[in-house]
Amino acid sequence: MAGFHVMADARGMHVQPTVRSITTADLGDALRLGFEDFWAKPSHYVFLCLIYPVVGLILTRWTSGANAIQLIYPLMSGFALVGPFAAIGLYEISRRRELGMNTSWRHALDVRRSPAIPSIVVIGIMLVALFLLWLYTAQSIYTGLFGDQPPASIGSFVREVLTTGKGWTLILAGNAAGLVFAVVVLATTVVAFPLLLDRDVGVVSAIETSTRAVMTNPLQMALWGLLVAVLLVIGSIPLFAGLAVVMPVLGHATWHLYRKVVEPERAQQIRRPM
Repeated sequence: MAGFHVMADARGMHVQPTVRSITTADLGDALRLGFEDFWAKPSHYVFLCLIYPVVGLILTRWTSGANAIQLIYPLMSGFALVGPFAAIGLYEISRRRELGMNTSWRHALDVRRSPAIPSIVVIGIMLVALFLLWLYTAQSIYTGLFGDQPPASIGSFVREVLTTGKGWTLILAGNAAGLVFAVVVLATTVVAFPLLLDRDVGVVSAIETSTRAVMTNPLQMALWGLLVAVLLVIGSIPLFAGLAVVMPVLGHATWHLYRKVVEPERAQQIRRPM
């Protein structure tokens, strides 16, 4: 366990990778490259991501059976909060393809051997906690407006949401709260996981670099977050089946976005003791 480290890198140093300014054209290029990675061996990547539509269907059925219909939309939108962590294996595939290495789907599991795995797990736990907090917040907003009584059916719930003042308040307040959670996740993890796979810099540096990337490119990162949200919603509509394509494309694209935003390790970077 002597090599176990989380907050800083293996030498106990805090690394500050150089962050670049990007353009909206870079976002389109990252998506294009992500699609190319997916298209190279789509059967492998779809297989890897079948878990997402399956989990989505299970969660939808569970919430309906548990009289928690009001949580279906928060669960669907919550994919955007845990997506950066769930796509960790896809970043590894893109990294290996970039280096000309074997890109068999089995290598997506190679992340478990990464020296940065403790840091990856810590940030992953943070995202899961934010996801659970988002569900609690969504339920609290619903309860504050409609009380403890769950919806009788999906049809009655949809009618009440779309045709009553309380329903429109639920839409506005719920989406406003969701936006806050989405901004927090984007600002802290937009390049955190790819950075940790590429370099074992520790949790603090990974989150700080993501934050600096967003502050350096606020409009571009806001557009990236919007693209991710829209694509995830589109992928979720047909019974979550579209996520089997949307998730891998976004995962690969995120790796390429990282490459565009963060200077390679050989470039000069600041190191200071924690």
